[in-house]
Amino acid sequence: MRYLVIGLGIYGSNLARDLTEMGHEVIGVDVKQNNIDEIKDYISTVYMIDSTEEAALSVLPLRNVDVVIVAIGENFGASVRTVALLKKMGVKCLYARAIDKLHEAILEGFGIQRIITPEQRAARDLAHEIELGAGIRSLEVDKDHYIIKFEAPDYFVGLALADLRMEENFRLHLVAVCRRSGKSNILGLSGHELEVVYSADTPAEDITLSAGDVLTVFGSLRDFRAMYRHISS
Repeated sequence: MRYLVIGLGIYGSNLARDLTEMGHEVIGVDVKQNNIDEIKDYISTVYMIDSTEEAALSVLPLRNVDVVIVAIGENFGASVRTVALLKKMGVKCLYARAIDKLHEAILEGFGIQRIITPEQRAARDLAHEIELGAGIRSLEVDKDHYIIKFEAPDYFVGLALADLRMEENFRLHLVAVCRRSGKSNILGLSGHELEVVYSADTPAEDITLSAGDVLTVFGSLRDFRAMYRHISS
């Protein structure tokens, strides 16, 4: 797919690089020369223009990309004006970043396809991870349900997955189990990476949990906390 990212600050430039590494074509746009210089060697094309000017936006290949993403965060006015101009120019698939609730409410009025709130989402996810404990990572699905990734507690070590009965006992759906494997990095230093040893198409009877295994489950935070209280009692 082809993406056009407007606003190449920290968030926009990282997004552009990640999309490029995933195999997509990315066109970047920013008004600042230093932002252009930092990203130009990593994405396919860059434009240095002021996106708040309709004449400047008209030089962009807006009809030849799949998604336009307005990643401007620090300049509220520039973000809203850019989105308004892009809607006026008939951009069909438009995403925009919102930095607060007021910004989000204004963007909702434009009827764009997606509003991105990375700061709020990251803060909320971090708060849940801090509450749940070290080594636990979470991804919000809705206000009640999460995908949660955590290292196997001592209670689980030595148990076969078939005996664990995660759904029956804890109302959590087991998505995957990963196991650490040794690997050296480019400097020759030893490290590890995770490899999937169980997923939906793997017989649970064949897997016995070991220390250091990482489980990924889907369910509510309430049920996840209840599981930890149960195994800790």
